[in-house]
Amino acid sequence: MNISEAVAYRIVELCSERQITVNKLSTISGVTQSTVNDIVNSRTRNIGIVTIKKLCDGLNITITDFFDTAIFRTLEQELY
Repeated sequence: MNISEAVAYRIVELCSERQITVNKLSTISGVTQSTVNDIVNSRTRNIGIVTIKKLCDGLNITITDFFDTAIFRTLEQELY
């Protein structure tokens, strides 16, 4: 799994925990629906930290909370 896939997985996981849709997340975070859909569907590989911060704000969590999971601790270095 690469970093963009891990971010997509984490977003879906957090939405599921909160029983909201990805579209609802886009509304409450102020990130366009197309951007969130592109992230979740792995159509974008270069997800900006500002976008992740906005999503975290919408989920009412910190960036640390977002990344502090096993999925990110076990990622291999990407060399490209």
